Amino acid sequence: MRAFGGALVMTAALLLYLGVVVLRAVAFIASGEPIGVAIGVALLVLPVIGLYLLVRELLFGLRATRLTRRLAEEGPLPADGLPRRPSGRVERAAADGAFERWAEEAEAAPDDWRAQLRLGLAYDMAGDRRRARAAVRRAISVHAERP
Repeated sequence: MRAFGGALVMTAALLLYLGVVVLRAVAFIASGEPIGVAIGVALLVLPVIGLYLLVRELLFGLRATRLTRRLAEEGPLPADGLPRRPSGRVERAAADGAFERWAEEAEAAPDDWRAQLRLGLAYDMAGDRRRARAAVRRAISVHAERP
């Protein structure tokens, strides 16, 4: 739930920033000067890109959370039973050791969203965020095709 609150705060801050950019863009366009109009139009592109990326990331987070909750109801998640640091994160060596199981499962069942999601969670435990996000995106995609 803490992550959700953080996402809401960051979303609000980004929307405020994008609103200010739009106001500045309108002011530049209203100046009537060719350079001002060009700057204003260029500034209007930024909020469009920002909103697209914001929506994309929020949807990713919602879909990943939904799948993770469903997976948790069906059985244990990869982190269950592994030793943890005082911060609550799984110890890296233990995550690396347990990672092989989830990687083999995902390789054996590339069309199983559960296996792909477990692999993503295992990557996350091991500290590899880029691969974790890619595996979770694959799980979301597979789930959309074959619930």
